[in-house]
Amino acid sequence: MKLQVLTPDKVIFEGESKGVQLPGINGSFEILENHAPIISALAHGKVRITKADGSVENLLIKGGIVDCLKNKVIVLIEGIQEKKDESNK
Repeated sequence: MKLQVLTPDKVIFEGESKGVQLPGINGSFEILENHAPIISALAHGKVRITKADGSVENLLIKGGIVDCLKNKVIVLIEGIQEKKDESNK
């Protein structure tokens, strides 16, 4: 699925992903390929992106919203606190 993570002033991530875990305001949830359409508010917390190659990228965000429709996920965030790549383990 196509994933974009954007702040008001820059693109944080854009590309293919296998899934993304998000800090919803009522708890964490995950969006995978062919997920039902959803729009949700996001709390401060960790976003975990599993890239198409299996590698993982973690972001600490300051809140925002997510929109998912037809395998295109757009995560609009207020800001980012930290960004960290992990090896495929």
